Amino acid sequence: MIRRLAIIGVGLIGGSLALALKRTGLVEEVVGAGRGQANLALALANGVIDAQAESPEAAAAGADVVVLAVPVGSMPALMARIAPVMHDDMVLTDVGSTKQDVIAAARNLLGARVGQFVPAHPIAGAEASGVVAAHADLFRGKDVILTPLPENPEIAVARVQALWQGCGAHIETMSPLEHDRVFAAVSHLPHLAAFALMDELASRENSPLYFRHAGSGFRDFTRIAGSQPEMWRDIALANRETVVAELDAYIARLAHIRDLIAAGDGEALMAVLSRASQARQQWAQYKLKNPR
Repeated sequence: MIRRLAIIGVGLIGGSLALALKRTGLVEEVVGAGRGQANLALALANGVIDAQAESPEAAAAGADVVVLAVPVGSMPALMARIAPVMHDDMVLTDVGSTKQDVIAAARNLLGARVGQFVPAHPIAGAEASGVVAAHADLFRGKDVILTPLPENPEIAVARVQALWQGCGAHIETMSPLEHDRVFAAVSHLPHLAAFALMDELASRENSPLYFRHAGSGFRDFTRIAGSQPEMWRDIALANRETVVAELDAYIARLAHIRDLIAAGDGEALMAVLSRASQARQQWAQYKLKNPR
């Protein structure tokens, strides 16, 4: 049981976390804080939170657990504000899509209390944002990655683990480096590719013609380009070295395919497409057996 949960950033992720924990009875009171006062007022009116704090530090003061559910670029400033009100029994955690940068900020800003910070990343979301998109089942059956610090007491890690398990999530542990490498490839790169294609087509004089005739394949490929730009800007910059390496590898693969097409090398092109198709089918079968 969490007596007082403070959520800084009551959007899709933070709001869904609050709803899930309230539904299962694992929290007595949820206090919200954030930049958008209208969004917070809506969260309060809809029962997502029980109280609205005037500042992040006011929300965190006296809380048992504090969740930073904001873009990763905003976390250092929030840590600096929350650090002075942290008490010995408080656990601080986050939902950021990058981990090495957030951990570096925690070490720099939390000082001796860095062991109270347990980094986490729920693998769930949607292109919609704001508390209006929140729902209690967002994390059910999904993975949550924990990247614990050497300084974390077992009880702090266990508390964050129990929090997410209470939402119906599965817990997996990674090192921060491994986490950032994996998600640069399977999450950050695909989002940037979708944004790039949309930006390219939208910049053309006759873009309405292209969009009018775009079908389901285009819809599926570009769906994630509707995601929150601020969040993905912060992710790309926070994980820049690994993201740039993944972009370079992807660009090289596209260039190889381009060269095969330009040369009219159908046999080699067929080999590339067949390998990719087989890999996609194998992945789809795996996800059918492991749906989270």
